[in-house]
Amino acid sequence: MSVYDFTVKDRAGKEVSLSSYKGKVLLIVNTATRCGFTPQYEELEKIYEKLSSKGLEILDFPCNQFKEQAPGTNEEIHEFCQLNYGTKFPQFGKLEVNGENANPLYKYLKSKKGFAGFDLKHKIGPVLVDILSKSDPNYEKDPSIKWNFTKFLIDREGNVVTRFEPTHDLGDVTKKIEALL
Repeated sequence: MSVYDFTVKDRAGKEVSLSSYKGKVLLIVNTATRCGFTPQYEELEKIYEKLSSKGLEILDFPCNQFKEQAPGTNEEIHEFCQLNYGTKFPQFGKLEVNGENANPLYKYLKSKKGFAGFDLKHKIGPVLVDILSKSDPNYEKDPSIKWNFTKFLIDREGNVVTRFEPTHDLGDVTKKIEALL
């Protein structure tokens, strides 16, 4: 099994087989428009502009599960991202990444790569640790998505290579993408 075995919905609700991305390096990201990490859209777009011609696709999945930081319709979210960050990478329909209604793609991704730990040097890292440890002292052992802008790097064969938590340095993410390209 690989990510190519999954189908997701685009912004308009049409089914899209991820097999259409065979041979590409993928960065799959759950996003939100009203989050402390939302400015990562700008860096993600720069990575996309730099590396898409070499075979990178960034797949954006808005998710409203974390403090309802992705309100609005799929189209409103898309317009926000284009107007504020000039995003050109594919953006799909809003989905859930955790819980009973978690999208099957995200169930698969989490089964392949569990929580990778927050970078405590990042200004939001200690805040997330505080929030999560209060609700679950063992949160680190749970593979669930902890927050918006968690990223999964997929190789050209559809295998999950690594998981980056939202506090992970995007310069390092870029280097790991380049190594696969």
